[in-house]
Amino acid sequence: MQNMDEIYRKYSEFLYKYVFCLTGNEDITEEIVQETFLVAVKNSHRFRGECKISTWLCQISKYIWYKRLRKEKQKKKYQYKN
Repeated sequence: MQNMDEIYRKYSEFLYKYVFCLTGNEDITEEIVQETFLVAVKNSHRFRGECKISTWLCQISKYIWYKRLRKEKQKKKYQYKN
């Protein structure tokens, strides 16, 4: 696997565009992209090379986005009950 600095330089713009298509919000996109790279650094030992690094990063960011959506949905659900 490449150095994480190289990966960030190479894929950050691509990942930003991908995440922005999911969220439609610049602030949320920035947060998710940063969190994606944090997760990638922590879990770099899990990257097996069976897919492209860009695919791996997109999967991480998509998981983070869906997790955020579920959390917001739960929050709204709880607010309606009270």
